[in-house]
Amino acid sequence: MASSAAEGKLTVITGPSGVGKGSLVKQLLELHPEIWLSISATTREARQGEIEGDHYFFLNRDRFAELVQAGGCLEWAEFAGNRYGTPRQPVEQQLSLGRPVLLEIELEGARQVRRSFPEAFQIFLAPPSFEELERRIRGRATDPEEAIQRRLARAREELMAQQEFDAVVINDNLQVAVIELESLMGLSC
Repeated sequence: MASSAAEGKLTVITGPSGVGKGSLVKQLLELHPEIWLSISATTREARQGEIEGDHYFFLNRDRFAELVQAGGCLEWAEFAGNRYGTPRQPVEQQLSLGRPVLLEIELEGARQVRRSFPEAFQIFLAPPSFEELERRIRGRATDPEEAIQRRLARAREELMAQQEFDAVVINDNLQVAVIELESLMGLSC
């Protein structure tokens, strides 16, 4: 088993859009403030309430391309028409300080991190069913139907990748899933 996040290791959480990554990570961070959550860069527009440098670093496509070309991302991927990536420098800095670092990223990004940080512990977050995932995505009421269909098609592909991960957590009950994550990450409850 991989080393625990409490020893300053890198943990990656991924799963399809709508599976509840954000809710689980929020709960985990409230319970374990020692965890440093990496902030991703993205080319998408900020959603209502999102704050630059807190939720994401919002970059235009040219600036994002410059960052990637300079080797400044641990990983990056295009998802639903936008680019997302993890800036390298802050992650490496936190790891060097011995802090547990958590990346909440998409599947392609997780695959890239597996190559650049093979010691990272990778967790796939899955829905209890595809129907429940669709209900959650539609319940957001933030995307037009075309975007929802793209997300659902992508989710079908992503769900087939579960076996690539060190562990799979089914997010059917938030509290149970958090306890499972704590255990997998070696965090004290």
